[in-house]
Amino acid sequence: MSDPVFDIEAQDGQARRGLLRTAHGEVPTPNFMPVATYGAVRGIAPQELRAAGAHILLANTFHLHDAPGEEVISKLGGLHGFTGWEGPWLTDSGGFQIWSLADRARVDEQGVTFASPRDGSPKTLSPERAVQVQEALGSDIAMVLDECVPPESDNRGDTPTVRSAMDRTLRWAERARAARTRTDQLQFGIVQGGSSEPLRRASARATHGIGFEGYAHGGLGLGEEVAQRVDLLGAAHQELPERAPRYLMGIGRPADLLRAVAAGVDLFDCVLPTRHGRHGVLFTSEGLLRLRNARFRDDPAPPDPHCDCPTCAQFSRAYLRHLLRSNESLGGRLASLHNLHFYLGLMKRMREAIRAGSLGALAGEIEALDR
Repeated sequence: MSDPVFDIEAQDGQARRGLLRTAHGEVPTPNFMPVATYGAVRGIAPQELRAAGAHILLANTFHLHDAPGEEVISKLGGLHGFTGWEGPWLTDSGGFQIWSLADRARVDEQGVTFASPRDGSPKTLSPERAVQVQEALGSDIAMVLDECVPPESDNRGDTPTVRSAMDRTLRWAERARAARTRTDQLQFGIVQGGSSEPLRRASARATHGIGFEGYAHGGLGLGEEVAQRVDLLGAAHQELPERAPRYLMGIGRPADLLRAVAAGVDLFDCVLPTRHGRHGVLFTSEGLLRLRNARFRDDPAPPDPHCDCPTCAQFSRAYLRHLLRSNESLGGRLASLHNLHFYLGLMKRMREAIRAGSLGALAGEIEALDR
């Protein structure tokens, strides 16, 4: 794509309201990407996601490469044709998932060798192969392969382990950029560096130097203090281009989203709304609602009286509690649908607040939502 892919429409301090252009549609930012690891948000149909306000979904390269394989998905029209979600897709490279399987993975300069969690068969993923797989999947945004480090790596400061992973991520990023062949697919580089501000700055500066359509913050949300995370984001942003989207990977509590938006982040993903939903924990305008609690046994109220999602419009807390405690899959599905509606509505409110210059007024309200 030769035209600019990201425009900033309004700012409130460091917070940006923008528009990200992809081959399959525009994404207003800041925005939250529901996680569709295997090509589906568990239990939620594409039309329900669209009705809830979703603009873009995230799928995982690692798992889709493992099964059914990128060849099958490509043959059936890429992710858009295969899944029925015709809007934008972002695919993660799978680096974090491989890190989580560290007991069955080996990392070297060429890439990662690992055992399939599905059947134990040997797999390899290099920076070039990650690009090839994502191009076959046909996503609108592809992430480069990066090397994550564990939270206990000497507190993830400027240590040999953290520095080595950062340097390797940069070398892999150069290889990924050189391997790219699809000009209709945006490619995002990933900033690493643990919790070291100098390393984060150096990583952001060097990743910018390689030149990508967008930039992600990787390896955060793994034990650092919230205030420290905000400082690390701000330091990296000083080294990244203003007119490029910024993505904070895998972090998703409402208050964390607001803090990151205020620091200048544009995109987010997290399994939290759907995972919490399956366990009967709902995000509401009155705080967290733990529906398995006995006090909701005969509660006729909707989960959130101020919500207009299909779950709150039709069902009571008592009924949802019954479904969840009966292990009826409908319960988790309805709770997840509400949580996604809540999250996507929250991001819409942030976009409106940035335009109005009033993002700070939301802070106190959102801080209370996790309690």
